Amino acid sequence: MSLSIRNQIPGTVTAIATGEVMATVKVRLASGQQLTAAVTLDAVKELGLGEGSEVRALVKSTEVSLATGPVSGLSIRNQIPGTVSEIATGGAMAGVKVTVEGGELTAAITADAVADLGLKAGSPVVALIKSTEVSLATV
Repeated sequence: MSLSIRNQIPGTVTAIATGEVMATVKVRLASGQQLTAAVTLDAVKELGLGEGSEVRALVKSTEVSLATGPVSGLSIRNQIPGTVSEIATGGAMAGVKVTVEGGELTAAITADAVADLGLKAGSPVVALIKSTEVSLATV
């Protein structure tokens, strides 16, 4: 199956916390960083997820926000440091490619945000991704 989702990050499930309807799934990325996905309990069962399961974390580029440094006092669980490698700017939107340890992420943000943050190739950034915006696929 081909997908339009650019951000597909391989990892290994390290823990699953289940509730009545939802579960949080901790995934260790190749870089050693941890990513949290909030998915339905049905999805955990249907995918057969367990500790040690190999997965791909899928994140639409429109769900990746960028900050110029680590952010505290925020409910967003996933903060992945990286470096801007490329920016493609249009009239209103920009695609920002970010090199992270073990791969690359793409963020679709406004052209105004690129200017306001002073982003350019080589800029250090932190990719912010809500756990509810991370989908999982088995490998």
